[in-house]
Amino acid sequence: MGDSLEAALVSFGTGLIFVSLISLFRKDVRAGFKDIFKAVFSKQLPIWRLTAGMLGASFVAMQTYVVPVVGVALFTVASLAGQTAISLWVDHVGLAGGIKSAISIRRVVAAIITIGAVIVSAWDRFSMSGFSIIAITLAVFAGSWVGVQRALNGQINSFSEKSFATSQLNFITGFTFLTFLLLLRSLFTDHSILNLTLGPWWMFLGGSIGVFYIAFSAVAVQNVGVLEFTLLSVGGMLFGSLLLDIIVPTGSTHVSPSLIAGISLTYLGVIVNGKIQLFNK
Repeated sequence: MGDSLEAALVSFGTGLIFVSLISLFRKDVRAGFKDIFKAVFSKQLPIWRLTAGMLGASFVAMQTYVVPVVGVALFTVASLAGQTAISLWVDHVGLAGGIKSAISIRRVVAAIITIGAVIVSAWDRFSMSGFSIIAITLAVFAGSWVGVQRALNGQINSFSEKSFATSQLNFITGFTFLTFLLLLRSLFTDHSILNLTLGPWWMFLGGSIGVFYIAFSAVAVQNVGVLEFTLLSVGGMLFGSLLLDIIVPTGSTHVSPSLIAGISLTYLGVIVNGKIQLFNK
C-alpha cells in the first residue's frame, strides 16, 4: 500500500470484521464482552485500562515515523528493548493480573540476552546513516507501550474470561484511534484519506491473524507473565523468519548465519529466565 498507517487501518479493520463475526455466532464471547463493562461500572476495572488497543495502534503510528528515519533493524531492536524493560516492571507489579515476579538478576540477564539476539539476527541489515537519538528514544517508548498493552489485555481478560472478547475490544479501540489519526493527518498534510489504495487479497489476512494473536497473548501473559511471553514471541518471530526464508525465498533472500545465531541466543534467554517447566525439573 505504500503507507504503513493506512496498512495498519486495513489490518485493524479486517481484524475487527473477523472478530465481530466470531462474536456474532458465539454467545459466550458476547457475554464476555459485556462482562468487561460490568467490571468497569462496578469499579473493579479502571476505565482507562480499556485503551489497550490504542496502545497497539500508537505503536504502529510511531513505527510510521521512526522506520523511515532509522530503518527497520534499529527500530526492531530499540522497540524490543522498550518491551523487555517494561515487561520486567509490569510483571513486578502484577499489572497483567497474574502472579507478581520480582525483578531478579536472572530475569534482567534473560532480557539482555534476548535484546542481544535481535541485534545479532539483524546485524547484516543495520545502517547507521540515519541514526537519530530522538527517533531511537521514540522507538523505545513505542515498544514499552506494547509491553503495557499485553499486561492490560491480561487484566481485561481476567474479567471477560473470553479471549476473543478481549481481542474484539482491542480492535474496536485500535481501529477508532487509527481512523482519528488518519483524519487528523488528512487535515494537516496532503495525505487524503480518500487515497487509500488496495493491494493483493492476502493482505487482508493480517488482521485475522492479529485477532488470534491478541486473544492468545491475553491468556498467555496471565499464566507465564509478560516478560516470558515477550521472550518466546521474539523466538517465534525469528524462527518464523527463518522458515519463510527457506520455504518461500525471494530473489535476494539468503539464510543468514546471523539469523540462526540470533534464534539460538533467543532461546538461551528463555532458558536463563528459567520459567519453562522443562528446565525447572
